[in-house]
Amino acid sequence: MAAPTSERGCSRSGGLPGSGNPDSSPGSREEEEEDGIPEHVTQYVESEIGGDLKSLRKVRALLESLLAENKLLEEQVLTVSSTVPLRVSAALSAAEQAQDSLRHLLCRERALSNTLHQHLQGAQCWADRLGPPLGTLDLTARHLSYLRCLGRIEELSTAQLEPPQSPGHTHSTPAPLPPPPPSSLLPLAHPRFCSLTSVSRDDLISEPRQLPPRFDLPPAAPLPLPIQIMLLPLSKRFRYHFTGNRQTNTPNKPEWYLTQVLMWMGNHSAFMEEKIQPILDRDGARINARVELCRGLLSLALEKLAADAPRLLFDDALFCHLVDEVLQFERELRGTHAYPSTLPGALHILLDDAVFQKWLSVEKKLAVEKVDALLAAEGAWSSQYRDIADLDELKVPDCAETFMTLLLVITDRYRSLPSPRARLSFLALQKELVDDFRIRLTQVMKEESRCPLGPRYCAILNATNYVSAVLADWADNVFFLQLQQAAVDMGEEVLGNLGVTETGRLASLEGSVFEGLLGLLDRLRGDMLGRLLDAVLRDVKDKAQPYCREKWLSLPSQADQATMSLSSSACPMMLCLRDRLLQLQQLLCVPLFQSCWQGLAERLDLFIYQEVILSSHFNEGGAAQLQFDMTRNLFPLFGHYCKRPENFFKHVKEACIVLSLSVGSALLLRDVLQQGDSGSDVTSDPSQPSPVAALNEVGIYKLSPGDVLILLNLRAHWPGQ
Repeated sequence: MAAPTSERGCSRSGGLPGSGNPDSSPGSREEEEEDGIPEHVTQYVESEIGGDLKSLRKVRALLESLLAENKLLEEQVLTVSSTVPLRVSAALSAAEQAQDSLRHLLCRERALSNTLHQHLQGAQCWADRLGPPLGTLDLTARHLSYLRCLGRIEELSTAQLEPPQSPGHTHSTPAPLPPPPPSSLLPLAHPRFCSLTSVSRDDLISEPRQLPPRFDLPPAAPLPLPIQIMLLPLSKRFRYHFTGNRQTNTPNKPEWYLTQVLMWMGNHSAFMEEKIQPILDRDGARINARVELCRGLLSLALEKLAADAPRLLFDDALFCHLVDEVLQFERELRGTHAYPSTLPGALHILLDDAVFQKWLSVEKKLAVEKVDALLAAEGAWSSQYRDIADLDELKVPDCAETFMTLLLVITDRYRSLPSPRARLSFLALQKELVDDFRIRLTQVMKEESRCPLGPRYCAILNATNYVSAVLADWADNVFFLQLQQAAVDMGEEVLGNLGVTETGRLASLEGSVFEGLLGLLDRLRGDMLGRLLDAVLRDVKDKAQPYCREKWLSLPSQADQATMSLSSSACPMMLCLRDRLLQLQQLLCVPLFQSCWQGLAERLDLFIYQEVILSSHFNEGGAAQLQFDMTRNLFPLFGHYCKRPENFFKHVKEACIVLSLSVGSALLLRDVLQQGDSGSDVTSDPSQPSPVAALNEVGIYKLSPGDVLILLNLRAHWPGQ
């Protein structure tokens, strides 16, 4: 393969001519040029053959390889040199043809443009002449159409106002028209408007679009013709903006068209009341102009809602937004614009079976998610009013308060539904949510039952009490009483197989729609209170063991003591009882704490009566000490919560009375009880009082005569003993 001549001047040391290599000199470059062998050729031969003479046999194979490579390169050069000129010439030819075609088209365009320009210049004068007459003709045609309508109205008005004629006589004079309206109205507004109200429905106004029967809209009278005419421009604007491919017609913005309808109602309300209503009143037409206008505008919104609602059933976010906007629209329609409740509104669209079932499912889904979130919140079991004593009487944890607020919001959402069946469906959903919340409370309670005196356990108890109290209040609410009556009217279709007794209680309003839930909540509350009292009483009993083993027979009499003081063995029990009462007062709401301390007092009364009093014998000093411990220490512990705490310790109080009687009174009482039959109110000796009367005289009403005899036998200070 021949080397290019441009590389012949390279030196063997790798330097390039003119590169400034200090080793290269003019003499050495001349020697290399005379040799005629390029540097890279020399390096290639040295790398393939080297200085070993035995490697010379590689020269033949090397030469053959180089010759084959050289031949291949020559063939490629010949192929490229023969193909490229043909492609280039073809491209140039096509370009020239395209240029000629473009030049021809430009020439035609210039010719047509000149011709059109000349034609327009010639026709401009005709256009200037015909424009005004054509506009006048169009205006005249519209005026003629309007006059024909007025003529028809005049004929009907005249026919109504003409007096009756005798047979065979024709009335040739035009009818006595009514007097003109006040100056505040247009002079001809009264007859024209009133005549329109009596025009029969014909092709002047097209029939309004009817909603599908599935929406169950009650039948309504057609709009008066004048109201229809007034609504035509607004209807056109509404359909222009909120149908088709307009940017204002978007499914995620129902508030746009609902707000627009409300704005039109508000903007035209004063005109209808001040200008139109007097005309109708003067003519004796029983039509409320403002309500009729609102009814016509509402039909536009209902038509749009009926078309959009089924399309959003598979998008929860858009569907929820639509429901929220419809509910807000209904509130403003009934409240701000005083739309009569007897007329159908936007809520009828939500009562379509598919739409309503979707609404119920979405409400349940969102409510369950909300309950999950609030129970998992960090402050779920603490009250947000815990630092405000006046507002924290119920000590309601945030989860319970938020849950009942959620139920209240649901009630407000479905309260205005026109169908009792739909309202009862939402009531069933609320009851299901309450029962689910009760089950959740029970589950958390079981986890905390190992520590009944803990803050969370008491918070669950407060939550149960709060939910029960709110439901009890709702049961007496007029709205829920109306739902209760509606459920009774529908019978088994709604109530199921309740039975005659339960249905009768609902019908007589003795029961309530929440009765079953209240029973379950009361059972949970009672179970939790029982666990709590058991835990407190268990602690008190442990601390009361030394007091139960007190030696009441060996105590000194009261006369031998300078001052009475609490028994030392009773101190642990009293301290434990005091601490537990204070703890429960801080953790429980007022009603629950009241039930708790009363239940604790009753249990403690029986415990002391059975384990301390009936298990011991008492001398005079022991009886006095027991009475001092009870009346001056135990009872005052509960005196912070009521005025007469001793009434909750009737067994202990009356036992102390019996044990503290003087010897003579005790002997007399024992004789009376022994002479009479046990438990009888009659004695064998008529001069003696009955056993019960004798007990009442000394202040004993709870204990039976047999119990009092047992207590008298526990006294150790009898004469002769």
